[in-house]
Amino acid sequence: MSLTASRLAHWRPNDLALADERQRITWNTLDPLVNRIVNGLRAAGLSSEGRAAVFASNCVENALVYIGALEAGVSTVPINFHLTVDELTYILRDSQAEILFVGPDTQEVGQEAAAKAGVKTVVGWRCEPRRNQLEWGAWLDASNASEATTTFSPRPHLHYTSGTTGQPKGTETPPNMLPATGSVADMFDALSARFQSNGARSPMMIVGPMYHSGPLNSVRSLGGGAALVILSRFDPETVLKTIEEYRIQAVGMVPTHFQRLLALPEDVRNRYDISSLRIVSHTGSACPRNVKQAMIDWFGPVLVEDYGGSESGATNRINSEDWLRRPGSVGRTLPPFEALILDENAKPLPAGQEGRIYFRDTTGRGIRYHNDEEKTRAAHLSPGIFTLGEIGFVDDEGFLFITDRASDMIVSGGVNIYPAEIEKVLIQHPQILDVSVVGVPNADMGEEVRAIVVPRSLEQPPATDELTRFCRKSLAGYKCPRGYDFVPDIGRNAMGKINKKELRQRYWPTTRTIAG
Repeated sequence: MSLTASRLAHWRPNDLALADERQRITWNTLDPLVNRIVNGLRAAGLSSEGRAAVFASNCVENALVYIGALEAGVSTVPINFHLTVDELTYILRDSQAEILFVGPDTQEVGQEAAAKAGVKTVVGWRCEPRRNQLEWGAWLDASNASEATTTFSPRPHLHYTSGTTGQPKGTETPPNMLPATGSVADMFDALSARFQSNGARSPMMIVGPMYHSGPLNSVRSLGGGAALVILSRFDPETVLKTIEEYRIQAVGMVPTHFQRLLALPEDVRNRYDISSLRIVSHTGSACPRNVKQAMIDWFGPVLVEDYGGSESGATNRINSEDWLRRPGSVGRTLPPFEALILDENAKPLPAGQEGRIYFRDTTGRGIRYHNDEEKTRAAHLSPGIFTLGEIGFVDDEGFLFITDRASDMIVSGGVNIYPAEIEKVLIQHPQILDVSVVGVPNADMGEEVRAIVVPRSLEQPPATDELTRFCRKSLAGYKCPRGYDFVPDIGRNAMGKINKKELRQRYWPTTRTIAG
């Protein structure tokens, strides 16, 4: 494994390195285990463009594959474990995955999709024995535990989000999310130096799904010597209990997690010692001001908010102290980016004036979508200047405020959902003439999916549970509408376009801003 982790295997052999609800792994055990994964991936004969896909819920094995692939110089594809066979098949093909890792709850879907996509190697942990599937323990035993070199350059993850045109879109982990070093060994050494300078010894914790970029940042920290505790799912009291038990110092969350923590009875909230926390980072969706204020009042000024996207990484960051002085801001812009607020004619606007938010990447890279030059071009005003599709302003001290989204994207519980994908499915229902999907308020999730439907018969519209079952045949559950409204007309203009902003206004308060 990395030099840092190998040293820890000698210096602190019995200290915790990695844990979930099922198992605890010490540094002494982790070192040869990761070496086996690295050597196993290198022996798998992946092509130069071949990737390792992970389709499994949160667990220790999940993290081991990611850290092993990083050291082996193999790009990984973290995949939402709620996806259907067809959704997974598309991603496996598009990403050129050549090996797939599954768990007991994803084995069936994973096997079927792998067969359709032509992925020949499937490795499963804690799974029922299946033909054409390797058992995790046997796969590890077939590889040697000798020290694996870490001279490879780290290859980025390939993340997939729902596509605006109905197909998921891939985007690689941007360079600013990986330390600017040559090899994996250099990257881990840089991480180790940062942890030592911060005096970091207590573990980090993962509570969000490991197909998101935030949790994977924590996994990379393992190579720098930071112990990691993984929860299989978010349960608010379990989170507090784990913080106390392991003396957790850092954790990443989304606003929905905050709301569920705050919903706990006061006696439960006061039962656990959370004083070890030094950083609680949050991202994924806008955090209502009252929720963030309540979390700072409870946890202390340890909240750090990152704004950005999977395709860009963090473009802005704000700590608790700055946020308390400027509630609602997402902070100053981080290198290598510069924020630009432009009007409808792409002319710069002065401080305090609202417009479309663009970012200039001073490296010239901008953002990129895998196998989708059209979407890449559409996101850019010019080379290196891109938008994430939102509206806002910068104050006179350079702090960015997000006020609205120009795109139709729905953010529910920190997960991006694109209406076009859902509309494409619903319009195929024989009793639907027209449909539009929007995000509407949800106190817990921020937004939920609502379908506005023009039925063939307004007097006898299709049953809502029938429409949901219809969606579930093609879509993951979290993408399916939570509610349906039946209307005689959606209001398309002469060009056939729908004004989504007007549709949303029926459901949102007129005073709504993206930051609550």
